[in-house]
Amino acid sequence: MSKAVLDINEKPTAGQLVTLSFQHMFAMFGSTILVPQLVGLSPAIALLTSGIATIIFLLITQFKVPAYLGSSFAFITPILIAAGGLDGNGASVNPGNAMIGAMAVGLVYGIVSLLIWKTGYKWLMRLLPPIVVAPVIIVIGLGLAGTAVDMAMNVNGEYSFKHFTAALVTLFAAIIFNVYFKNILSTMPILLGLIVGYIYSAIIGIVDFTPVTQANMFSLPEFLIPGVDYEFKITSTILLAMVPIVIVTISEHIGHQLVLGKVVNRNYIKDPGLHRSLLGDGLGTFVSALIGGPPKTTYGENIGVLAITRVFSVYVIFGAAVLAILFSFLGKAMALVQTIPTAVLGGISILLFGIIASSGLRMLVENNIDFGNSRNMVIASVILVVGIGGAALRFNESFSIEGMALAAIVGVILNLVLPGRDKKDTLLDE
Repeated sequence: MSKAVLDINEKPTAGQLVTLSFQHMFAMFGSTILVPQLVGLSPAIALLTSGIATIIFLLITQFKVPAYLGSSFAFITPILIAAGGLDGNGASVNPGNAMIGAMAVGLVYGIVSLLIWKTGYKWLMRLLPPIVVAPVIIVIGLGLAGTAVDMAMNVNGEYSFKHFTAALVTLFAAIIFNVYFKNILSTMPILLGLIVGYIYSAIIGIVDFTPVTQANMFSLPEFLIPGVDYEFKITSTILLAMVPIVIVTISEHIGHQLVLGKVVNRNYIKDPGLHRSLLGDGLGTFVSALIGGPPKTTYGENIGVLAITRVFSVYVIFGAAVLAILFSFLGKAMALVQTIPTAVLGGISILLFGIIASSGLRMLVENNIDFGNSRNMVIASVILVVGIGGAALRFNESFSIEGMALAAIVGVILNLVLPGRDKKDTLLDE
């Protein structure tokens, strides 16, 4: 591993700070604004809360972990379920319900981090082995496949060749940037794919610039405050749609901490500790939901930027967070984001959701999961069919568990009750 250009607590020059902070902001920008676009929330508030959550994370981890927090893709379907879907204008029907669910997720992170602080992390690893987590990740990706394809090629339920070409141009642009570029551009294929797809869409005439012309240069993001913009009412449906997904997101968090630790030559599981990084993630998600932002997660894109630039300074990550906060108040820019055609979002989603599913397969391969073992075969098979098939347990109108949430719960239960569990089969070396 080559030497760091700037280590964790080294201060960059003013020029380095601005340039490198912009690199990190652009690396996370595409994914962070894509999630709210898909679930009918405000891209501006998602960008604002990503900056706030990142600063919270840095504070909780004592400025030792150079990680950026952006919108989590794992919660796309749960948000849609909790919020009752989208209306005719593509806006969330009951976004307040999703925010309540996200707050609950943040609280669960806090409880888990407290337990880790008091008892260590080995129990968590035994509860969430790769044979459970990986199939659930595959369910998340493949469960959204139909949505991505529908967005890419249909307009109001009708097939559109013109729109589908925009989706394909976006898709192949992102692939080219990801595969054929080896410099900093390779860390932001989503943003660059969206830009290329948007330009193509403007050329073929499927972009409506009216919102941009009508928007103010500066404007406040669309805040969602509990008790003001929506009734704060906790229901079992909201909790069961959102909370079980922490099975995946906690594992994702651990994976990112391990990869990041290897990049910067630190052991973040021990110092500042998994309990601190998980608490930072959870508190960032909780505060984000308090003002209307989607759940947060540490971003692999920004880890890629660290690996390429060899600049590990937390000052740069802090600078990126500040830029994101400032950018969210640019009314014209946020209006431009909202004019991105659905087909363009669909094109990039085909790649993203496929990558999510493939990352689950990768986890199975990297952890040498033996599918000659009938126990592993049963657990994976049941999780996949229950999750992708949309199975649901409906006890009454206000109490139901369905889709990936049910698949995650079933996977954990099967892993605990079926005989022959390999105690060494965990995400972390014990």
